[in-house]
Amino acid sequence: MLLTKTLRSSTFRLALICIGIFGSGFLGLLGYVYLVLAGQKIGDLDELTRTIETALLAGVALLVVITAVAGVAITRRTVGRIEAINATSRAIMQTGLDQRIPLRGTRDEWDQLAANLNSMLDRVEALMAEVKQVSDNVAHDLRTPLTRMRGRLEKASNRQRDGEQDQALIADTMADLDAVLRMFASLTRISQIEAGDRTSFRTVDLAEIASEVVELFDAAAEDKRSRLDAAGDQRVSVTGDRDLLFDAVANLVDNAIKYGREAGRVTVEVTQNDRGAAVSVADDGPGIPDDERQHVFKRFYRLERSRHTPGNGLGLSLVAAVARLHGAHIELLDNKPGLKCRLEFPLPSRW
Repeated sequence: MLLTKTLRSSTFRLALICIGIFGSGFLGLLGYVYLVLAGQKIGDLDELTRTIETALLAGVALLVVITAVAGVAITRRTVGRIEAINATSRAIMQTGLDQRIPLRGTRDEWDQLAANLNSMLDRVEALMAEVKQVSDNVAHDLRTPLTRMRGRLEKASNRQRDGEQDQALIADTMADLDAVLRMFASLTRISQIEAGDRTSFRTVDLAEIASEVVELFDAAAEDKRSRLDAAGDQRVSVTGDRDLLFDAVANLVDNAIKYGREAGRVTVEVTQNDRGAAVSVADDGPGIPDDERQHVFKRFYRLERSRHTPGNGLGLSLVAAVARLHGAHIELLDNKPGLKCRLEFPLPSRW
Protein backbone atom coordinates (compact mmCIF):
# COMPACT_ATOMS: atom_id res chain seq x y z
CA MET A 1 0.00 0.00 0.00
CA LEU A 2 2.76 2.44 0.95
CA LEU A 3 4.79 1.42 -2.10
CA THR A 4 1.80 2.08 -4.37
CA LYS A 5 1.29 5.53 -2.90
CA THR A 6 5.02 6.24 -3.24
CA LEU A 7 5.00 5.30 -6.92
CA ARG A 8 1.96 7.53 -7.51
CA SER A 9 3.30 10.54 -5.61
CA SER A 10 4.22 13.79 -7.35
CA THR A 11 7.63 13.78 -5.63
CA PHE A 12 8.42 10.44 -7.23
CA ARG A 13 7.32 11.80 -10.61
CA LEU A 14 9.65 14.79 -10.18
CA ALA A 15 12.50 12.44 -9.33
CA LEU A 16 11.73 10.41 -12.47
CA ILE A 17 11.88 13.57 -14.57
CA CYS A 18 15.31 14.40 -13.14
CA ILE A 19 16.50 10.83 -13.77
CA GLY A 20 15.18 11.05 -17.31
CA ILE A 21 17.06 14.30 -17.94
CA PHE A 22 20.26 12.77 -16.57
CA GLY A 23 19.77 9.62 -18.62
CA SER A 24 19.20 11.64 -21.78
CA GLY A 25 22.33 13.70 -21.15
CA PHE A 26 24.38 10.61 -20.40
CA LEU A 27 23.17 8.87 -23.54
CA GLY A 28 24.07 11.99 -25.48
CA LEU A 29 27.60 11.87 -24.08
CA LEU A 30 27.88 8.20 -25.00
CA GLY A 31 26.75 9.03 -28.51
CA TYR A 32 29.33 11.78 -28.74
CA VAL A 33 32.10 9.42 -27.59
CA TYR A 34 30.97 6.82 -30.12
CA LEU A 35 31.06 9.31 -32.97
CA VAL A 36 34.49 10.54 -31.94
CA LEU A 37 35.81 7.00 -31.67
CA ALA A 38 34.36 6.13 -35.03
CA GLY A 39 36.32 8.98 -36.59
CA GLN A 40 39.58 8.27 -34.78
CA LYS A 41 42.33 5.98 -35.88
CA ILE A 42 42.79 2.96 -33.67
CA GLY A 43 46.43 3.77 -33.14
CA ASP A 44 45.76 7.25 -31.79
CA LEU A 45 45.54 6.13 -28.14
CA ASP A 46 46.29 9.54 -26.62
CA GLU A 47 43.45 11.19 -28.44
CA LEU A 48 41.17 8.29 -27.49
CA THR A 49 42.12 8.63 -23.81
CA ARG A 50 41.49 12.39 -23.81
CA THR A 51 38.10 11.88 -25.43
CA ILE A 52 37.05 9.28 -22.83
CA GLU A 53 38.29 11.47 -19.96
CA THR A 54 36.40 14.46 -21.33
CA ALA A 55 33.22 12.37 -21.63
CA LEU A 56 33.58 11.05 -18.07
CA LEU A 57 34.19 14.53 -16.66
CA ALA A 58 31.21 15.88 -18.56
CA GLY A 59 29.07 13.00 -17.26
CA VAL A 60 30.14 13.63 -13.67
CA ALA A 61 29.49 17.36 -14.06
CA LEU A 62 26.07 16.66 -15.55
CA LEU A 63 25.28 14.28 -12.70
CA VAL A 64 26.30 16.88 -10.10
CA VAL A 65 24.28 19.64 -11.78
CA ILE A 66 21.14 17.51 -12.21
CA THR A 67 21.41 16.16 -8.64
CA ALA A 68 21.74 19.69 -7.27
CA VAL A 69 18.84 20.97 -9.37
CA ALA A 70 16.66 17.98 -8.39
CA GLY A 71 17.53 18.33 -4.72
CA VAL A 72 16.76 22.06 -4.72
CA ALA A 73 13.50 21.56 -6.66
CA ILE A 74 12.20 18.74 -4.48
CA THR A 75 13.32 20.44 -1.25
CA ARG A 76 11.87 23.80 -2.31
CA ARG A 77 8.56 22.18 -3.17
CA THR A 78 8.44 20.23 0.07
CA VAL A 79 9.50 23.17 2.24
CA GLY A 80 7.00 25.42 0.46
CA ARG A 81 4.07 23.14 1.27
CA ILE A 82 5.26 22.59 4.85
CA GLU A 83 5.64 26.34 5.30
CA ALA A 84 2.07 26.83 4.08
CA ILE A 85 0.89 24.41 6.78
CA ASN A 86 3.08 26.14 9.39
CA ALA A 87 1.78 29.58 8.38
CA THR A 88 -1.80 28.40 8.71
CA SER A 89 -1.01 26.81 12.08
CA ARG A 90 0.47 30.10 13.33
CA ALA A 91 -2.56 32.01 12.06
CA ILE A 92 -4.88 29.58 13.85
CA MET A 93 -2.96 30.01 17.12
CA GLN A 94 -3.16 33.79 16.79
CA THR A 95 -6.65 34.40 15.41
CA GLY A 96 -8.75 31.26 15.83
CA LEU A 97 -10.03 28.21 13.99
CA ASP A 98 -11.43 30.06 10.96
CA GLN A 99 -8.19 29.72 8.95
CA ARG A 100 -7.66 26.87 6.47
CA ILE A 101 -4.65 25.52 4.58
CA PRO A 102 -4.74 26.65 0.93
CA LEU A 103 -5.09 23.98 -1.76
CA ARG A 104 -3.20 24.26 -5.06
CA GLY A 105 -5.51 22.08 -7.10
CA THR A 106 -2.78 19.59 -7.99
CA ARG A 107 -4.60 16.72 -6.25
CA ASP A 108 -1.27 15.31 -5.15
CA GLU A 109 -0.35 13.95 -1.72
CA TRP A 110 0.22 17.46 -0.40
CA ASP A 111 -3.25 18.59 -1.45
CA GLN A 112 -4.67 15.43 0.12
CA LEU A 113 -2.81 16.18 3.35
CA ALA A 114 -4.05 19.78 3.32
CA ALA A 115 -7.63 18.63 2.65
CA ASN A 116 -7.45 16.13 5.54
CA LEU A 117 -6.06 18.77 7.89
CA ASN A 118 -8.80 21.19 6.82
CA SER A 119 -11.42 18.52 7.49
CA MET A 120 -9.86 17.94 10.92
CA LEU A 121 -9.99 21.69 11.61
CA ASP A 122 -13.66 21.74 10.56
CA ARG A 123 -14.35 18.91 12.99
CA VAL A 124 -12.41 20.62 15.80
CA GLU A 125 -14.25 23.88 15.16
CA ALA A 126 -17.60 22.07 15.26
CA LEU A 127 -16.64 20.31 18.50
CA MET A 128 -15.52 23.58 20.06
CA ALA A 129 -18.81 25.19 19.08
CA GLU A 130 -20.66 22.24 20.57
CA VAL A 131 -18.65 22.49 23.80
CA LYS A 132 -19.48 26.19 24.01
CA GLN A 133 -23.13 25.47 23.38
CA VAL A 134 -23.15 22.73 26.03
CA SER A 135 -21.41 25.03 28.53
CA ASP A 136 -23.91 27.82 27.85
CA ASN A 137 -26.85 25.45 28.15
CA VAL A 138 -25.51 23.88 31.37
CA ALA A 139 -25.10 27.34 32.87
CA HIS A 140 -28.59 28.32 31.74
CA ASP A 141 -30.26 25.13 32.96
CA LEU A 142 -28.45 25.23 36.31
CA ARG A 143 -29.27 28.88 36.95
CA THR A 144 -33.02 28.30 37.33
CA PRO A 145 -33.02 25.48 39.93
CA LEU A 146 -30.11 26.99 41.87
CA THR A 147 -31.82 30.38 41.96
CA ARG A 148 -35.02 28.75 43.19
CA MET A 149 -33.15 26.86 45.91
CA ARG A 150 -31.33 29.98 47.06
CA GLY A 151 -34.57 31.94 47.12
CA ARG A 152 -36.29 29.32 49.24
CA LEU A 153 -33.38 29.08 51.67
CA GLU A 154 -33.14 32.86 51.97
CA LYS A 155 -36.85 33.09 52.62
CA ALA A 156 -36.67 30.32 55.22
CA SER A 157 -33.74 31.98 57.01
CA ASN A 158 -35.76 35.17 57.54
CA ARG A 159 -38.81 33.56 59.11
CA GLN A 160 -39.78 31.59 62.20
CA ARG A 161 -39.20 27.85 62.09
CA ASP A 162 -42.31 25.94 61.02
CA GLY A 163 -42.24 22.17 60.73
CA GLU A 164 -44.64 21.83 57.78
CA GLN A 165 -43.18 24.72 55.81
CA ASP A 166 -39.65 23.54 56.48
CA GLN A 167 -40.56 20.04 55.32
CA ALA A 168 -42.07 21.44 52.12
CA LEU A 169 -38.97 23.56 51.59
CA ILE A 170 -36.72 20.53 52.02
CA ALA A 171 -38.83 18.45 49.61
CA ASP A 172 -38.82 21.15 46.91
CA THR A 173 -35.09 21.71 47.30
CA MET A 174 -34.40 17.98 47.05
CA ALA A 175 -36.53 17.80 43.90
CA ASP A 176 -34.47 20.57 42.30
CA LEU A 177 -31.23 18.91 43.36
CA ASP A 178 -32.42 15.59 41.91
CA ALA A 179 -33.11 17.33 38.59
CA VAL A 180 -29.58 18.77 38.58
CA LEU A 181 -28.08 15.40 39.47
CA ARG A 182 -30.08 13.69 36.71
CA MET A 183 -28.72 16.18 34.21
CA PHE A 184 -25.12 15.50 35.24
CA ALA A 185 -25.80 11.76 35.27
CA SER A 186 -27.10 11.99 31.69
CA LEU A 187 -24.02 13.96 30.61
CA THR A 188 -21.75 11.38 32.22
CA ARG A 189 -23.68 8.55 30.58
CA ILE A 190 -23.37 10.14 27.13
CA SER A 191 -19.62 10.67 27.63
CA GLN A 192 -19.17 7.03 28.62
CA ILE A 193 -21.09 5.89 25.55
CA GLU A 194 -19.07 8.12 23.25
CA ALA A 195 -15.88 6.60 24.67
CA GLY A 196 -16.75 3.61 22.45
CA ASP A 197 -16.40 0.66 24.86
CA ARG A 198 -17.82 -2.44 23.12
CA THR A 199 -16.60 -5.06 25.59
CA SER A 200 -20.20 -5.76 26.69
CA PHE A 201 -21.48 -6.34 23.14
CA ARG A 202 -23.28 -9.61 22.55
CA THR A 203 -26.24 -10.92 20.55
CA VAL A 204 -29.50 -9.63 22.08
CA ASP A 205 -33.17 -9.76 21.15
CA LEU A 206 -34.28 -6.27 20.11
CA ALA A 207 -37.95 -7.28 20.15
CA GLU A 208 -37.66 -8.45 23.76
CA ILE A 209 -36.01 -5.14 24.74
CA ALA A 210 -38.81 -3.18 23.06
CA SER A 211 -41.42 -5.30 24.83
CA GLU A 212 -39.82 -4.60 28.22
CA VAL A 213 -39.76 -0.86 27.50
CA VAL A 214 -43.44 -0.92 26.55
CA GLU A 215 -44.25 -2.73 29.78
CA LEU A 216 -42.22 -0.20 31.79
CA PHE A 217 -43.95 2.86 30.28
CA ASP A 218 -47.44 1.41 30.18
CA ALA A 219 -48.43 3.20 33.40
CA ALA A 220 -47.03 6.53 32.15
CA ALA A 221 -49.09 6.18 28.98
CA GLU A 222 -52.23 5.45 31.01
CA ASP A 223 -51.67 8.59 33.09
CA LYS A 224 -51.89 10.59 29.86
CA ARG A 225 -54.79 8.43 28.63
CA SER A 226 -52.61 7.34 25.72
CA ARG A 227 -52.33 3.91 24.16
CA LEU A 228 -48.90 2.26 24.01
CA ASP A 229 -48.56 -0.72 21.67
CA ALA A 230 -45.77 -3.05 20.51
CA ALA A 231 -45.74 -4.49 17.01
CA GLY A 232 -43.47 -6.28 14.58
CA ASP A 233 -41.47 -9.50 14.51
CA GLN A 234 -41.37 -11.83 17.50
CA ARG A 235 -37.59 -12.15 17.61
CA VAL A 236 -35.02 -9.79 16.10
CA SER A 237 -31.36 -10.34 16.90
CA VAL A 238 -28.77 -7.57 16.93
CA THR A 239 -25.25 -7.29 18.33
CA GLY A 240 -24.86 -4.66 21.03
CA ASP A 241 -25.05 -3.59 24.65
CA ARG A 242 -28.44 -4.59 26.05
CA ASP A 243 -28.58 -1.87 28.70
CA LEU A 244 -27.69 0.88 26.25
CA LEU A 245 -30.24 -0.33 23.72
CA PHE A 246 -32.86 -0.41 26.47
CA ASP A 247 -31.98 3.18 27.45
CA ALA A 248 -32.19 4.35 23.83
CA VAL A 249 -35.62 2.80 23.19
CA ALA A 250 -36.83 4.00 26.60
CA ASN A 251 -35.85 7.59 25.80
CA LEU A 252 -37.68 7.43 22.48
CA VAL A 253 -40.82 6.05 24.12
CA ASP A 254 -40.62 8.60 26.94
CA ASN A 255 -40.41 11.46 24.43
CA ALA A 256 -43.26 10.02 22.37
CA ILE A 257 -45.53 9.84 25.42
CA LYS A 258 -44.43 13.22 26.77
CA TYR A 259 -44.79 15.19 23.54
CA GLY A 260 -47.51 13.10 21.87
CA ARG A 261 -51.17 14.03 21.70
CA GLU A 262 -53.34 13.76 24.80
CA ALA A 263 -55.22 10.44 24.66
CA GLY A 264 -53.15 9.58 21.60
CA ARG A 265 -51.29 6.49 20.49
CA VAL A 266 -47.63 5.48 20.63
CA THR A 267 -46.43 2.47 18.64
CA VAL A 268 -43.13 0.65 19.09
CA GLU A 269 -42.34 -1.54 16.08
CA VAL A 270 -39.40 -3.93 15.61
CA THR A 271 -38.68 -5.38 12.17
CA GLN A 272 -35.94 -7.28 10.37
CA ASN A 273 -35.03 -7.70 6.70
CA ASP A 274 -32.03 -8.64 4.58
CA ARG A 275 -30.32 -5.30 5.37
CA GLY A 276 -30.58 -5.57 9.16
CA ALA A 277 -32.89 -4.84 12.08
CA ALA A 278 -34.85 -1.71 12.92
CA VAL A 279 -36.87 -0.33 15.82
CA SER A 280 -39.19 2.62 15.38
CA VAL A 281 -41.25 4.65 17.84
CA ALA A 282 -44.17 6.59 16.39
CA ASP A 283 -46.59 9.05 17.98
CA ASP A 284 -49.42 11.27 16.73
CA GLY A 285 -48.28 14.53 18.30
CA PRO A 286 -47.20 17.80 16.64
CA GLY A 287 -43.91 16.31 15.39
CA ILE A 288 -40.69 18.20 14.72
CA PRO A 289 -40.28 20.75 11.88
CA ASP A 290 -37.94 19.66 9.08
CA ASP A 291 -35.50 22.52 9.66
CA GLU A 292 -35.03 21.54 13.30
CA ARG A 293 -34.62 17.78 12.95
CA GLN A 294 -30.85 18.07 12.42
CA HIS A 295 -30.50 19.98 15.70
CA VAL A 296 -32.57 17.92 18.15
CA PHE A 297 -29.76 15.39 18.67
CA LYS A 298 -27.49 18.11 20.08
CA ARG A 299 -27.10 18.22 23.83
CA PHE A 300 -29.60 20.47 25.62
CA TYR A 301 -31.33 21.44 22.38
CA ARG A 302 -35.06 21.88 22.89
CA LEU A 303 -37.83 23.11 20.64
CA GLU A 304 -39.31 26.44 21.58
CA ARG A 305 -42.70 24.90 22.40
CA SER A 306 -41.00 22.37 24.69
CA ARG A 307 -39.25 24.92 26.91
CA HIS A 308 -41.88 24.61 29.64
CA THR A 309 -42.08 20.81 29.50
CA PRO A 310 -40.03 18.87 32.08
CA GLY A 311 -36.75 17.67 30.64
CA ASN A 312 -33.18 18.75 29.94
CA GLY A 313 -32.76 18.11 26.20
CA LEU A 314 -30.38 15.17 26.66
CA GLY A 315 -32.64 12.24 25.78
CA LEU A 316 -32.15 12.31 22.01
CA SER A 317 -28.44 13.07 22.50
CA LEU A 318 -28.13 9.80 24.39
CA VAL A 319 -30.06 7.97 21.64
CA ALA A 320 -27.70 9.41 19.01
CA ALA A 321 -24.65 8.35 21.04
CA VAL A 322 -25.98 4.79 21.39
CA ALA A 323 -26.72 4.69 17.66
CA ARG A 324 -23.18 5.79 16.77
CA LEU A 325 -21.66 3.21 19.10
CA HIS A 326 -23.70 0.43 17.48
CA GLY A 327 -23.12 1.63 13.92
CA ALA A 328 -26.85 2.27 13.60
CA HIS A 329 -28.53 4.84 11.39
CA ILE A 330 -31.07 7.13 13.06
CA GLU A 331 -33.67 9.17 11.22
CA LEU A 332 -36.74 11.24 12.04
CA LEU A 333 -39.73 10.71 9.75
CA ASP A 334 -43.12 12.35 9.37
CA ASN A 335 -45.80 10.05 10.82
CA LYS A 336 -48.67 12.16 9.42
CA PRO A 337 -49.58 13.22 12.03
CA GLY A 338 -46.80 13.00 14.54
CA LEU A 339 -43.21 11.83 14.45
CA LYS A 340 -41.56 8.48 13.83
CA CYS A 341 -38.02 7.95 15.08
CA ARG A 342 -36.35 4.96 13.45
CA LEU A 343 -33.12 3.19 14.42
CA GLU A 344 -31.66 0.85 11.78
CA PHE A 345 -29.00 -1.65 12.91
CA PRO A 346 -26.61 -3.57 10.65
CA LEU A 347 -26.74 -7.33 10.44
CA PRO A 348 -24.91 -9.15 13.27
CA SER A 349 -22.49 -10.67 10.74
CA ARG A 350 -21.04 -7.21 10.02
CA TRP A 351 -19.51 -6.90 13.45
